[in-house]
Amino acid sequence: MVLEYGRRVNLTAARDIGDMVHKHLIDSASPLLLDEWPRGARLLDVGTGAGLPGIVLKICRPDLCLTLLDARRKRAWALEEMAAGLGIEAQVLWGRAEEMAREAGQREAFDVVIARAVARLDVLLELCVPFVTLGGRFIAMKGPGVRGEEMRLGEAARGLLGCGRPRERSLHLPAGAGERVLLVFPKLRATPPEYPRSTGVPEKRPLGEGG
Repeated sequence: MVLEYGRRVNLTAARDIGDMVHKHLIDSASPLLLDEWPRGARLLDVGTGAGLPGIVLKICRPDLCLTLLDARRKRAWALEEMAAGLGIEAQVLWGRAEEMAREAGQREAFDVVIARAVARLDVLLELCVPFVTLGGRFIAMKGPGVRGEEMRLGEAARGLLGCGRPRERSLHLPAGAGERVLLVFPKLRATPPEYPRSTGVPEKRPLGEGG
């Protein structure tokens, strides 16, 4: 379905079933190896793109209450069509994370928030953590390059946003698809009301750089 809709809407760079299975589907299911999924958890996938990992997680765990968020309207349409075709329940939101996180029904409303290959860690934290309920967690799906400078910048941002130190789980994906690093940030305190900042500001002035 992703390949079919991808001919009309830019969903992913994958162009065949092999790429989809090895680089996307297995990778998208990998967070289920973590002990972070209470039954019936409210899950938000930020910057979901082709519905990855959110739709895959919902297929594997039908009890999850899934919400997908993407900034592009055409992608939101494709996601609604795919969810309906698969017979799964999913709320699809179209808009920018900076704006959506300020809405009363969305801010600090999700048990688990996840993002896969969306932005640099300090930017990603500002876009995602405001959605996480107190006591919930944010899962960042990153590559091995996150270790080092990117992690240092993320450390500066996560404290401002109310998160504790991350737990890390790394694994190697099959068929040479590389290493996946899963970072789990626990939400310990409410995110200050000034975050996230206005649309575009997190990318232009990242918190990790003193933005």
